[in-house]
Amino acid sequence: MPFVPLPENQAYDLVVVGSGFGSLFFIDRWLKHRPADRVLVLEWGLHWDHAKQIEQNKNSAYAFNSTHSQPPGQKPWYYTIGFGGGTNCWWGQTPRFHPTDFKLASLYGVGRDWPISYDALEPYYVAAEERMSISGSKHMDRIMPRSAPFPQPPHNGSAIDKQMLAAQPDQHFIMPTARSRLQLETRSMCCSSARCGLCPVDAKFTADNGFQDLIASQQIDWVLEAEVRAFETSGGQITGVLFNRAGRLQMAKGHLIVLGANAIHSAAILLRSGIDHPLTGLGLHEQVGFGMEVFLDGIDNFGGSTVTTGLNFSLYDGKFRSEHGGALIYFENRWPYGLRTEFGRWRQILPLTITVEDLPNDRNRVTLDANGNAEVDHPAHSDYAKRGMHAAQDKLDGILAPLPVERIEFRHMRDSESHLQGTLRMGRNSSDSVVDTNQVHHKVRNLCVVGSAVFASCSSVNPSLTVAALSMRAADQLGSSLN
Repeated sequence: MPFVPLPENQAYDLVVVGSGFGSLFFIDRWLKHRPADRVLVLEWGLHWDHAKQIEQNKNSAYAFNSTHSQPPGQKPWYYTIGFGGGTNCWWGQTPRFHPTDFKLASLYGVGRDWPISYDALEPYYVAAEERMSISGSKHMDRIMPRSAPFPQPPHNGSAIDKQMLAAQPDQHFIMPTARSRLQLETRSMCCSSARCGLCPVDAKFTADNGFQDLIASQQIDWVLEAEVRAFETSGGQITGVLFNRAGRLQMAKGHLIVLGANAIHSAAILLRSGIDHPLTGLGLHEQVGFGMEVFLDGIDNFGGSTVTTGLNFSLYDGKFRSEHGGALIYFENRWPYGLRTEFGRWRQILPLTITVEDLPNDRNRVTLDANGNAEVDHPAHSDYAKRGMHAAQDKLDGILAPLPVERIEFRHMRDSESHLQGTLRMGRNSSDSVVDTNQVHHKVRNLCVVGSAVFASCSSVNPSLTVAALSMRAADQLGSSLN
């Protein structure tokens, strides 16, 4: 793998900060337009391939909470510092955003609209699903229109999923996922071991098994252990990228700069750079998540072919979103709370994970500490999200009516969904957003921001597929304009 020291006096066509979903999908698409371009990628962390992660039993040499500070007692924020970023630690869940997620304000009078629509992003959803070889059910087009089938067939659901699919065919679906249903040349078939954060058989899509062509490309220089600190600017353009490597501050130069650190560190870099926009760092958010456990009478669970089999949208969308957040229900094919103890009924149990959308709040923010390092202040989730959580619990009996339910028990609040979002939001106007429709900074026009930092609102679903689709779209918009 061509990880190199930074060549002296090299001017690049493209300099990319970070090597996670946003960065990699942008580079991949960019080089389709401009295959002769020279690309530099500056990655703060190390490269731990799959074997190294298995050996160390973790994704990265950096602890998740070691690269930012926050007040005691606040919720944690999980992310990976290392080559591939979130492609290492994610669980491979890949539902699309719902069409209504892009127009929350227009439809329900809350939150913000996105500057693009589902229809505009749909071709890029297809392209991202192809690149990651997503497995999924054709029936998902009942709520999310599709222009092409999933690359792989869906995973096997459980007996519980089969009953829910029969009773709620327009609301219950088999989870779309980047955990392979079929054996691929570079990925194994999912082993359903419930260790997706560190897949033991390398079945889920990662940078290493999904972007081998980029890793080997002679057009790209990869510089590791390079912590980007700031951008130098002049005349509304970035003229240099300052990074710390081996205790020495160095500079890289490029015509276009792509910022894809994460929603915490991308904002911190802009704050350190003095790139003045009043919304920079504001609105850090993610979903509210909690666990429930359903005790069943006469039906066994855990017969599916992957860790999460079902996805139920019954509480996701409707006029209620003007009052409280929508919820997404994940049907788990694992037993995080243990099996039942009654003889012969060990598997008559259904764990559920439920996530509720939040409304971004500018009080939740990224700032800088006295040393210029990232500091997070997230006092609380919104009342809108909390009301959504209570509504989901109240309505769960009705959603599960097709099943022989004995009782339902609340288990725990999840401390984090590992979905950092919203600190550099996108929009049409500089008055209410940091980047424009193409993810270019409103004030610094050779800076493109990728990743979930640009999210204008908070869907209940996992963000990674949407990050990939947005990055491909941004590369198309910018790459084609320069041809």
